[in-house]
Amino acid sequence: MQGWLWILVFAGLFYFMMRFGCGAHMAHGGHGSDGHGAQGWHAMQSGSANDPVCGMAVDPAQGYSEIHQGREYRFCSKNCLDKFDAEPQRYMS
Repeated sequence: MQGWLWILVFAGLFYFMMRFGCGAHMAHGGHGSDGHGAQGWHAMQSGSANDPVCGMAVDPAQGYSEIHQGREYRFCSKNCLDKFDAEPQRYMS
């Protein structure tokens, strides 16, 4: 019984960290509640690409990417990726 208690405690801590801690940045883009923080650390990284939907700088090692018509596009959040997928011609330059 004590083994199960430790598993539940560990699972609760794991959930909390993935939902609100460092893991949230990986799952949700790490830019606040709407996915578009004004001064995120991604904007300060060299070699970053701009999100075609919102214009935010995205570090090549973070965010989401998609190849469309032979070109790679980087997105700060899943929300921006979904908007691009819905209307790619609107956001291509």
